[in-house]
Amino acid sequence: MSRKERDRLRENMVFVGTIYDSFEALEETLGKLKLERPLFITHIAKMAFAEEVFKRAEQPQETQILCKITPPKMMPNHIQNNLYN
Repeated sequence: MSRKERDRLRENMVFVGTIYDSFEALEETLGKLKLERPLFITHIAKMAFAEEVFKRAEQPQETQILCKITPPKMMPNHIQNNLYN
């Protein structure tokens, strides 16, 4: 892995961590306000985000490169199905 790829990976990890921390902060605030329904929806969204991050991290290298370059509608159907399922 080149230095440029490592730097990009590190930036992406920081970005993903920031998003996840935002979900945590929102959950904490909604919990303190005792807003149960928005809290539940936020929790579900946080879990879906985490699942998507891990699913994409486990994709074969060729698919990851294709995802970065090609808009989803332009991808072959079997790859599109993996992105949205």
